[in-house]
Amino acid sequence: MENVRGALSLATVATIALAAAAPGVAHGRSRPPGPKNVIVMISDGWGYNHIAATDYYQYGRTGRQVYERFPVRTGMSTYLDGGSYDPSAAWVSFDYVKSGATDSAAASTTMSTGVKTYSGAIGVDPAGADLVHAFQKAEETGRSTGVVTSVQLSHATPAGFVAHNVTRNDYPGIANEMIYDSATDVIMGGGHPCYDANGVPNGCTNTTKYVGGDATWADLTDVDGALGADANGDGSQDPWTLVQARDEFRSLARGKTPQRVIGVPQVYQTLQQSRRCDATEVNPLTGVNACIDAPYRVPVTTSVPTLAEMSKAALNVLDNDRDGFALMIEGGAVDWASHNNAVGRTIEEQADFNRAVTAVVAWINRNGGWRDNLLVVTGDHECGYLTGPSSDPTWTSVVSQGRAAVPLAEFHSTGHTNSLIPLFAKGSGSSLLSRAATEHDPERGRYLDNADLGGVLNQILG
Repeated sequence: MENVRGALSLATVATIALAAAAPGVAHGRSRPPGPKNVIVMISDGWGYNHIAATDYYQYGRTGRQVYERFPVRTGMSTYLDGGSYDPSAAWVSFDYVKSGATDSAAASTTMSTGVKTYSGAIGVDPAGADLVHAFQKAEETGRSTGVVTSVQLSHATPAGFVAHNVTRNDYPGIANEMIYDSATDVIMGGGHPCYDANGVPNGCTNTTKYVGGDATWADLTDVDGALGADANGDGSQDPWTLVQARDEFRSLARGKTPQRVIGVPQVYQTLQQSRRCDATEVNPLTGVNACIDAPYRVPVTTSVPTLAEMSKAALNVLDNDRDGFALMIEGGAVDWASHNNAVGRTIEEQADFNRAVTAVVAWINRNGGWRDNLLVVTGDHECGYLTGPSSDPTWTSVVSQGRAAVPLAEFHSTGHTNSLIPLFAKGSGSSLLSRAATEHDPERGRYLDNADLGGVLNQILG
């Protein structure tokens, strides 16, 4: 049966949540039911085969990632407002999933608000009206909030959890809302105007649009910090502390921290994916040269933090709040590598994301365990239509070539697809996501929609 959802699914999810969420007590007073801390980790562009290919490279076999052993393991549909996912059609026609795909802006907005919207929308509904983010609700309950990404800080996925804009392409407007107007406590991501894609100083010749423009960057780099919104509700504006060097991120992961941190690593685009490529060949899908480097053939840029290091830094800042926090962490360049059909770089980026998940799980085990924390690990859409070799018109599995060897896999698109993607969850409230997975796919099994995820997050954080 064809699956079509919209904002009305929130009512069902809210009913489930009210019935199932367990009460909790924090610091001598009542807090909203459910987990104290909520962490959502998004591998932008991933799919089942992205995980399999990386598993084979890292371990020589599948099922070894920590999240692959979480108690909640379901699929998730990701289509736009007015769209659909038909499970039967997806496995009859090889080309079915090549149409109807979402973009990261709409997908992120839906996961953040529970409302389907149009491609390019940041925190607004199909009519362009502002929506309320789950993280805004978290702030109303006293929690701190943060977003971390391996791409530019004002890109679609982090923006979709914080900002409101009719177009994702208004990077300066989005960055300025995040920095000056939101109550967000941690913002970390690329876009540094003074470094190139390899982390080499370039005399600050890049555009400052990803960090809000020239005036905003001047405010951030001022020794006194940039004044922004009242993040803690005390009636006064709260300054940002800017961190840039890798050692600064590492230092933030331990000991005392400032109240609000904006981290801009010393790289312009992605942490690693956009660095120099040594080997290229013509991509038959585009006729343009594409990177075919094996993973780590070009050494990683050591002057920028890893996603795991940024995640640990963000956690150490946010856990100062006794009421808890909500944090979104994005491995954004899995999507970039998949758009380029670069198997080696895709594996690198997914492995970096996997290590970040492992770091977050270790933090959870040291800080209240799964009773106090909810961790959701998912994506926003599939990118590249990655399969095993010699697919189309049938489907084949990714083939392992052994540990540390690139598996046999192939891309069939340079864009997003409407494929189901995986969702994993563990911790307080995770059963709500399992209960929301009421649809069935003949290959992937049970699945929910990204609007269901958004509904659960809004209920738990509200």
